[in-house]
Amino acid sequence: MVVPLTVAPPSREGFYAVNNPFLVSGPKGFTEFKMLENEDMFIRIDFPGVPQDSIKVRIDPTKKAVSITADAPKEHKHDSSPRNYGSATGLVCKCCEISGLVSHMSDGVLRLHLSKTRASSQSPSCIYRCSTGPHTFPHGTDPHDPELTGPLLEPHPCVNIGSDMAYEWKILSNGGLYVRVDMPGVPKDRFTVSVVNGRVSVTGDAPAVGLDSGGRFYSGEVAMLESQVSIPGRKIKTIAKNGVIRLIIPPL
Repeated sequence: MVVPLTVAPPSREGFYAVNNPFLVSGPKGFTEFKMLENEDMFIRIDFPGVPQDSIKVRIDPTKKAVSITADAPKEHKHDSSPRNYGSATGLVCKCCEISGLVSHMSDGVLRLHLSKTRASSQSPSCIYRCSTGPHTFPHGTDPHDPELTGPLLEPHPCVNIGSDMAYEWKILSNGGLYVRVDMPGVPKDRFTVSVVNGRVSVTGDAPAVGLDSGGRFYSGEVAMLESQVSIPGRKIKTIAKNGVIRLIIPPL
């Protein structure tokens, strides 16, 4: 018999990152915004499970915002459902327009580089404020903000359909266990699975790509065997794809 492990805070302070219980180091948060020296904006958004060809990024006709839709297919029959994501981001002032967009999708992470130009019809009023500084994109975020650490996990805010949490499991009819773990940014060859003293652990190494503020490292126990034995990890079937690893753990 194999049972899932309860996802609980690993310390008194809570989870290192409330967006993912398995993230143990590196930038936190589902999204990251970074202002560049030329006042362009770099944006990282996690869309675990989404293939390269299943994401659409469009500049709104107003040239003030960018809309994003993405589909993560049901890769295994034991997934509860496919997932659909939707998001939007853009300017906070009325005096500029989005003039350029470069997007890159890999390993369940979308990276955007947005550039801007002055609008043909400028206005002194802004949605938030820009009288004390340049008329730019939203201010950058702090990926190491202590408020992103805490005892309660947050659902993915961009999920419209499907599971909005990073951990999903299902007990199989033969006594085995199916587990899905989101580790966005991890290439398929940088996951490891091990079983020690009956506990099944997964790690994932997500390198920094492009303008990321840093790499990320994931680690955690996802299941426990009924007896505390160590078995070769190769006996566990794994499917690593698009920043998600799925495990089919056989019964003993």
